[in-house]
Amino acid sequence: MNRYKITIQYDGSSFSGWQLQKNRKTVQGEIENALIIISGSKDRIAVHGSGRTDSGVHAYGQVAHFDLDTNLASRDLFNAINSNTSTDCRIMSIEKVRSDFESRFDAIRRVYRYQVYLGSSILYRNQAWLINDIEIKPLKELSEMIIGEHDFLSFSKYRPEQKNTNSIIYKSTWKKKDKMLFYEISGNRFLHHMVRYLVGTMVQVSRGQYLKKKFSSLLHEPRKNVQIHRAPAHGLILLNVEYDR
Repeated sequence: MNRYKITIQYDGSSFSGWQLQKNRKTVQGEIENALIIISGSKDRIAVHGSGRTDSGVHAYGQVAHFDLDTNLASRDLFNAINSNTSTDCRIMSIEKVRSDFESRFDAIRRVYRYQVYLGSSILYRNQAWLINDIEIKPLKELSEMIIGEHDFLSFSKYRPEQKNTNSIIYKSTWKKKDKMLFYEISGNRFLHHMVRYLVGTMVQVSRGQYLKKKFSSLLHEPRKNVQIHRAPAHGLILLNVEYDR
């Protein structure tokens, strides 16, 4: 039995998120179905992702692993998987790894990008949040406040079973190129909806619809079930997941 590490790119517009769901098209289900076809197995071949992405969220570099008993060379397995998945989900790389490799628990850093397009656009309507002109200076100021270790309970979907809501943020920056604003954030872990809540609230502050001091209060005095704005899923992209081995 070999363990394989794969890097996956997908257009989230076509999927109801990463995780398996009954009677819904998901990225995990797409790849697992391909492996069943390739192997001829009657049993599920579990594909374990580095993390879940919501419905509509895209990925350039999602990472996952699975165990498979096959005589196919890695390149042939790579081609076989891509031949049995839709054009909205592609395996970008595959490699054999140690049997104890875990795509989720071995990850040391995850990098996300959120895209905001200023104005209307047919081209970017499924890959960016389309809004009117906003000031980038407040966005940059707020993004700097996030760097470091914080309790992000205020900026996540509350889950009573989750006891640890701390994350270490290594990078948090806004940049502008023509009409596109790019927010890039990297951290050791991200909570459910965390990036979308951060982006949505920062944008509301920039628009003058939320106070900067309230944003700071949410960060330094965390509390559950806060009523804040959540940015649309389709502007979010998982760029890559980093490992130290």
